[in-house]
Amino acid sequence: MPLSNSQFSRRELFGAALASSLASPLASPAAASGAASANSQPLPICAFSKHFQWTTVPDLAKMAAELGYDGIDLTVRAGGHVEPDRVAEDLPRAFEAVRAAGLTMPMVTAGIIDARSPYAGDILKTCASLGIRLYRWGGFRYNYDQPIAPQLDGFRARSRELAALNRRYGVCAMYHTHSGPREVGGPIWDLWEIIRDLDHSALSINYDIGHATVEGGYGGWRESSRLALPLMKGTAFKDFNWGKNSKGEWQPQWCALGKGMVNFREYMTILKTGGFSGPLQLHFEYPDLGGANNGARHMTISRDQFLSVMRRDMAVFKTLLRESGLRS
Repeated sequence: MPLSNSQFSRRELFGAALASSLASPLASPAAASGAASANSQPLPICAFSKHFQWTTVPDLAKMAAELGYDGIDLTVRAGGHVEPDRVAEDLPRAFEAVRAAGLTMPMVTAGIIDARSPYAGDILKTCASLGIRLYRWGGFRYNYDQPIAPQLDGFRARSRELAALNRRYGVCAMYHTHSGPREVGGPIWDLWEIIRDLDHSALSINYDIGHATVEGGYGGWRESSRLALPLMKGTAFKDFNWGKNSKGEWQPQWCALGKGMVNFREYMTILKTGGFSGPLQLHFEYPDLGGANNGARHMTISRDQFLSVMRRDMAVFKTLLRESGLRS
């Protein structure tokens, strides 16, 4: 039976307290049993499993290892590699498949918006048991028919409840930033205002430099990245250019890494200067992936073409990391 998000048995609370006492959110208690921690590889590069939804976890892990990734950011959400209602059964199997390929799983992407999200307790309990200390969360959206300030108070209250749930299991949520209308966290200052006084071992930011550049392409991303850095435990990379859609409307058009307007070199310098040490996620949102960019179950390109695109961006990414001094 799924755990209630508001009530826990004494046994569950004892187990969660024990897990929490064994490690901090960035140090896995499972190290003694061979489970990989988020810090087992300096700045691990994680493959986002959304782009591999067309295949199995063992197969994606094998491909990711061949491509030079260090770990997997696994989708644990509706339509993902692990369905939330089966997390207790399927996440441990996926975790072992990833380890068998020689990779780590420092984080997952969960369909969790707040403590009341379906199966939130099940997901966090299972992650904690495996030593997975980080997960992506998010999804707050503004109602433009209401004032912004009271909504921030409401988001803060919901975040405080989630922080309490995270502390029970010794895990940390990383709010993933997006761009666009109604997206809480798009301008960053709002997300900072929501979580700045909360427990940063339980709530943090997963800063997406692509989306941040959409929101502030000239100077805004420079300020927002510095503001977010003390709260940042993960960061995602993607590139884009502005263009017009079929209706003549301006919108970000995602493209291959290094072909757009994102200033990766300066951003990486900010990360290095600030001592950032979390997992790096490389995202592929552009159409060269033949549907895999959107998490499709079936691609319109071949497996070899898919791998060629991945290799191209990975080579660019590792060059940028090396030149910035973030990784050797």
